[in-house]
Amino acid sequence: MIAQSPAELFHSLKGIVAVKEGKVQVLDEGRLRGPALDTLVFNAVFAEGEVQATARYLLWELGQVLGIRPASIHELYMARGRGELQGEWTVPAMNLRTLTYDMARAVFRAALAREVGAMIFEIARSEIGYTDQRPAEYATVVIGAAIREGYRGPLFIQGDHFQVSAKRYGTEPKAELKAVEDLIREAIAAGFFNIDIDTSTLVDLSRPTVAEQQRTNFELCGRFTEVIRELEPEGVTISVGGEIGEVGGKNSTEEELRAFMDGYNRMLPAGMAGLSKLSIQTGTAHGGVVLPDGSLARVKIDFGTLGRLSRVAREEYGMAGAVQHGASTLPPEAFHKFAEVGACEVHLATGFQNIIYDHELFPADLRGEIYAHIKKAHANQWKEGQTEEQFIYKNRKRGLGPFKRRFWDLPEETRAEIGRALEAQFGFLFEQLGVTSTGEMVAAHVRPPEVHKTPADFGLEGELEIGGDLAD
Repeated sequence: MIAQSPAELFHSLKGIVAVKEGKVQVLDEGRLRGPALDTLVFNAVFAEGEVQATARYLLWELGQVLGIRPASIHELYMARGRGELQGEWTVPAMNLRTLTYDMARAVFRAALAREVGAMIFEIARSEIGYTDQRPAEYATVVIGAAIREGYRGPLFIQGDHFQVSAKRYGTEPKAELKAVEDLIREAIAAGFFNIDIDTSTLVDLSRPTVAEQQRTNFELCGRFTEVIRELEPEGVTISVGGEIGEVGGKNSTEEELRAFMDGYNRMLPAGMAGLSKLSIQTGTAHGGVVLPDGSLARVKIDFGTLGRLSRVAREEYGMAGAVQHGASTLPPEAFHKFAEVGACEVHLATGFQNIIYDHELFPADLRGEIYAHIKKAHANQWKEGQTEEQFIYKNRKRGLGPFKRRFWDLPEETRAEIGRALEAQFGFLFEQLGVTSTGEMVAAHVRPPEVHKTPADFGLEGELEIGGDLAD
């Protein structure tokens, strides 16, 4: 499936896509939404050099032409903060770690069947590393999946947990801050118009007052917000989120929220847009709490805290509300409560990974090979007292990057069955979180501008032309 040259890639698009005078044209959308699109996405991920760059350029521009454009959810969230939007709904923010094309297609199928417009595709700083998905690849694949399934509308693509490492900040603060700023720059260029800054790792609970405990957190969040505002495209106000409590730590309080927000707002220049949401801790842990046999404990989330802090965020600071992390492995009966208490967003990741790894059609020999790799390559992550089942469950995410091509090369029938299981789960979550029939609401508040790119933006020299006998 990997083209050996741009000309070979162009040939697969004969009669389907044309590029003339620097503009991409769709000649046959029906044929585009078939094997030709699959080939284009595959080359955008696994090809190299000019072939990969050409595929990514074409997919970006096809999205612009078809009205499938990266967008910011900022205006929708601020409208909610002003009390202009009715109903109980919580936006799902979904981390697609592997089989990203198939998984995103499943999201769009579930969304189209339920007229969902309020949904976010995201990837965290740590996930970018262990899943081997840089921002440009991730955004390209999501756009491709939307085209393939016939979706239309804004695409909310988000940088999740753009986090400052406390360890690296303690030894080389300038280098660590630069690394986060560089990632912000890379992500925005790729179409990530929603970014969650996480400097909650630097909260110092040993300080005497809550304001002092949160100081480094809100000062650096303010600094990164200014960087984002300088880089955002014309006509886009990037949605920025902050975080006051590290997931897995103690539950957040109203006092912490106010201390963070008051300090943060003082940091920003007059007139600069601030946060649209704020992440808090209410009792969850990323990936869930793993028991010795590898199963998950039933975590009790503090919905009272989530509801109170969401109200404070909206009524006192004009944000959409509070954000819940680490929720995908909660019991099914918990999900409807997020919308009931007014949480604006919930982040979901490990549960989708589990559906893939644990599916009955996922090859047992491949799973065993991945687990063997993890035990050898990441033995230093094996904590004292941890059973093998606990170690594997907590670390099998680290096999996604090294085995990425093997996941994508699974038999078509296997990927199709896994896709159906994922689609069912996405549909369940959309319904429980109250985001069905939100397409019109999103369209009324979010109008992403066309952001066209040139081949040079992807490192290509000269102009591309697909026409003549290739397009006839």
